[in-house]
Amino acid sequence: MQGQMMDYQLTLRPVLERAKRLFPRKEIVTKAGPSLERYTYEQMTERVGRLANALEKLGIRRGDRVATFAWNNSRHLEIYFAVPCMGAVLHPINLRLPGDQIAFIANHAEDQVLFVDPSLLPAVEKLAPYLKSVKQFIVMGDKVPDGTTLSPVHAYEDLLKNASPDYPWPNLDENEAAAMCYTSGTTGNPKGVVYSHRAIYLHSLGLSMADSFGISERDSFMPVVPMFHVLAWCIPFATVMLGSKLVFPGPHMQPRDLAELIQAEQVTLTAGVPTLWMGLLHLLENERYDLSSLRGMIVGGAAAPYAMIEGFKKKHGLDVMHAWGMTETTPLGTVSRLKSYQLELPEAEQFALRAKQGIPVPGVEIRAMDEGGKEVPWDGKSFGELQIRGAWVISSYYNDDRSAESFQDGWFRTGDVVTIDSEGFMQIVDRTKDLVKSGGEWISSQVLENAIMSHPKVLEAAVIAMPHPKWQERPLACVVPKPDFKDSLTKQEIFEHLKPRFDKMYLPDDVVFIEAVPKTSVGKFDKKVLRAQFKGYKMPE
Repeated sequence: MQGQMMDYQLTLRPVLERAKRLFPRKEIVTKAGPSLERYTYEQMTERVGRLANALEKLGIRRGDRVATFAWNNSRHLEIYFAVPCMGAVLHPINLRLPGDQIAFIANHAEDQVLFVDPSLLPAVEKLAPYLKSVKQFIVMGDKVPDGTTLSPVHAYEDLLKNASPDYPWPNLDENEAAAMCYTSGTTGNPKGVVYSHRAIYLHSLGLSMADSFGISERDSFMPVVPMFHVLAWCIPFATVMLGSKLVFPGPHMQPRDLAELIQAEQVTLTAGVPTLWMGLLHLLENERYDLSSLRGMIVGGAAAPYAMIEGFKKKHGLDVMHAWGMTETTPLGTVSRLKSYQLELPEAEQFALRAKQGIPVPGVEIRAMDEGGKEVPWDGKSFGELQIRGAWVISSYYNDDRSAESFQDGWFRTGDVVTIDSEGFMQIVDRTKDLVKSGGEWISSQVLENAIMSHPKVLEAAVIAMPHPKWQERPLACVVPKPDFKDSLTKQEIFEHLKPRFDKMYLPDDVVFIEAVPKTSVGKFDKKVLRAQFKGYKMPE
């Protein structure tokens, strides 16, 4: 016996039509230099129709890939909807990647058209000779700057001005590709990840659940996570589905820019990587802003330090909402929201739970597997590689023979080493490649980093493995002092801070002070750069 249900395809087309019909007055704000640009959902959806007509006139057809090289702004949002709703495939390119990787990504995806923010034109002009499939360039502004070497090239506003707002949106299958992103390529070439309309639709519903982030029409959402990083965690799709006000920071993502925007636009939710929020926390130690409108700061992309979660709550009354996901998971996987009875725990235990990556959201399942392929117990102690499956988790990489090693028995192998406690709270212990293997023991670099960053004089800390003749590897702590303590913080203070928390075996063998921890293209600590920097470093006996 089967259910008698309508054939309702979960695509982005009804999301766009819903926004146009139900939320025409809602506002979209973009920080553009010193000024703010404002318009409504009604204007946005009308321009989306114009853009789809313009792209069709340029030769874009169903299944063609359309790339963007752009910051978080309203024009980028229009591309987010015009491209997939006309049946083409949106491909935001990570503009912080090295040039050779960007060229590889664009060629591997076979991008036909490339949209580029005017401020990023010089970078694209350098890359253009290596982009084999790109037939058209579109500058996201009023005009094409004089002297550009791009050809053929069009101005975004000229295309829209000469196009009709009425576009005959096709009936799409929910399993058709809507968008694609590439992993940041820490080893080998980046891997392509293709998202279906169905995955993005269901993921948007997942973001709106009360026990994930509870996004609603009443929110004013500022996505700081770049729109080129896993589709800005799909926040643009979810907020338009729900009719939330959107606030885009453009390229202006310094702590002061963000604080001013939150205050001026009464932002209720924001999302970004921990390094951004650590910078904001440091700013708030010296400057005052009214951030009381914020009901949550979503943190993902890397582990949120315990000290940061505690600092925002105790000093400023702000809630950090800790989450975990990957490019391969669209990205929502787990959210650290306390269960009702856990609110009765002592404060320190609550913060410790919130510093974990949390429990899987509905629609997602997780498990941790040991090296022998056996599931480890949910005891909060046993290490295992995190594996995940679910409604918006991909089943293979795009046109890549590395899929077989990452997807097994219907599960995606993440490469993250985790523990899962009896309540289902997952905690990332490390990436498999970042664990320190010392005398038969596994030392988590991430746990050490979080402990070091809880020192009041420390801004950032990264721990890397160094070769050791007796122990195989030993940890080296690379520490960035806060500016006020640059000349006064000592190694001894770090050791004294760690000694009560760890057995001697787990303490770093040495502490070095650095100007800043290198970051990857998406704001995570880049340990491969640190490992290269300290290659040959002699650890104390």
